[in-house]
Amino acid sequence: MATLVLDNGAYWAKIGYSQDKVSVIPNCQFRSKTSRLKTFTANQLDEIKDPSGLFYILPFQKGYLVNWDVQRKVWDHLFGKEMFKVEFPDTSIIITEPYFNFSSIQESMNEILFEEYQFQSALRINAGSLGAHRYFTTKPSELCCLVVDSGFSFTHIVPYCRSKKLKEGIRRINVGGKLLTNHLKEIISYRQLHVMDETYVINQVKEDVCYVSQQFYKDMEIAQMKGEENTVMRDYVLPDFSAIKKGFCKPREEMVFSGKYKTGEQTLQLANERFAVPEMLFHPSDIGIQEMGIPETIADAVQSLPEEMHPHFYQNIVLTGGNSLFPGFRERLEAELRSLVPAHLPVNVFLPENPVCYSWEGGKLLAHSPDYDEMVVMREDYEENGHIISGSPRQPAPAAAGWSHYQRNRRSILH
Repeated sequence: MATLVLDNGAYWAKIGYSQDKVSVIPNCQFRSKTSRLKTFTANQLDEIKDPSGLFYILPFQKGYLVNWDVQRKVWDHLFGKEMFKVEFPDTSIIITEPYFNFSSIQESMNEILFEEYQFQSALRINAGSLGAHRYFTTKPSELCCLVVDSGFSFTHIVPYCRSKKLKEGIRRINVGGKLLTNHLKEIISYRQLHVMDETYVINQVKEDVCYVSQQFYKDMEIAQMKGEENTVMRDYVLPDFSAIKKGFCKPREEMVFSGKYKTGEQTLQLANERFAVPEMLFHPSDIGIQEMGIPETIADAVQSLPEEMHPHFYQNIVLTGGNSLFPGFRERLEAELRSLVPAHLPVNVFLPENPVCYSWEGGKLLAHSPDYDEMVVMREDYEENGHIISGSPRQPAPAAAGWSHYQRNRRSILH
């Protein structure tokens, strides 16, 4: 039986059969300024010739799936003939859901997967659990890991022991990629050019030029300098979607430090915005969000767990989600954690080659594991027992036994 793995993120859907490669596709619909009557779904974004003023219709709001009409249309598109040609009665699906998901959302998802699409079996699971499974598969000797999942809506810090998530240590920071893009739009609109309607373009600007500063105050001093002494400043050429299809950062040697460009290119001049926007992940209080940054939250999460486990978590921190792609993110996080953690404990932050698809890869591995058949909910079981059977996926043996097994073998683990 084929297994379809769908990491159903709030912005990107990572989807593919367990024996194939992953496809990363927008999990939303779009309307463009030029053709307002037509709605584009998922990867039909490529068909829009002028994405300026692009309007997003998202199935997720504040991290939870609330717009089922949009989500159905995206799934219809992904499962349909143009994309994956899913044969539902012969297919099992692994699909991700948020932490502490509402039971009403879970029940709606069960109904759609089993009653509308008629999947043979389904497994609902957190993206972090798949990321942890991927990590434990590559490092079987490790007992614990701490998944830092910084995505579109939130940043979650989740501790895992032998594939079992420890709920008392889960933390959430209300800062994600959406907030960073919106903040960058506000700064640029206030300082240079009105771009509040240009989510698509400014999101690209954020990905192209933003980075995490290793020395925030020093970089801030450099950003205030004039002319060529300002090594932080970059000129970003905005797309016009005719001659320039995609925006780009001008090479340093081509930058003009006095006067304007003569070519008619529309440019943004970015200085401290480049590092001040990602800084919100480390200091949300900068924009009035009264929460701890990622390093302090990690320390707080680990502190809530038994002391004997602390070394195992600090040396196995795994970064997933799009925000971990900012240059300097891993180095800054490791440096700040080092200053917060007792000197005798090792600190190691692991950044996968592709943090966006890391959880999907975990789902791919899980689909081929011998425990998979015990974890899924079959359609026959659902039809017979309803939501009771599918309230939560059955855990594999090592996950279910993880915590008690850890306590029973504490001495052997520590030595």
